[in-house]
Amino acid sequence: MTLSRCAWVTEDPLYIAYHDEEWGVPKHDDRLLFEMLTLEGAQAGLSWLTILKRREGYRAAFDNFEPLRVAAYDEARVQALLQDTRIIRNQAKIRSTVQNARAFCEVQAQFGTFAAYLWGFVDGKPIVNHFRTHAELPTRTPISDALSKDLKRRGFTFVGSTMCYALMQSCGLVNDHLVTCFKRTG
Repeated sequence: MTLSRCAWVTEDPLYIAYHDEEWGVPKHDDRLLFEMLTLEGAQAGLSWLTILKRREGYRAAFDNFEPLRVAAYDEARVQALLQDTRIIRNQAKIRSTVQNARAFCEVQAQFGTFAAYLWGFVDGKPIVNHFRTHAELPTRTPISDALSKDLKRRGFTFVGSTMCYALMQSCGLVNDHLVTCFKRTG
């Protein structure tokens, strides 16, 4: 018997594993939230599969996404990352990761955790949508617009509303598994 998955899932084992084990699962761990924030930003203009294939390289290159470590990167480290073939060697995206780590740490200092800040946008519980087709899924919402605006105000970059909505989906702030998907809950 074949499991019914969301329409965006390809036959690639990385995509299947990501969908089945991670996408839409509520995340409250700050290190993992920083990882997803970084990867969603790196994905801009690329396929998610491209990023998934380089995920381990990103973890190695960016100190397992420890925000304090990444926030301390200097110009020499940025230049070294620009030569690292394990990641997307886009200068703006690499610099964004360092800048976002610094802003991330400031949010942690203000709110206690980045998770507390992020989950505040959905009143601490996932929004459960009831979409039947992939075409119904939005690419942005008023909440992702507000999140994007606030992140930018706090100094984050590569955080447009579409990226913020993808972050909300990947981190479980919204449950956008189609009603026909075997992962559907609620």
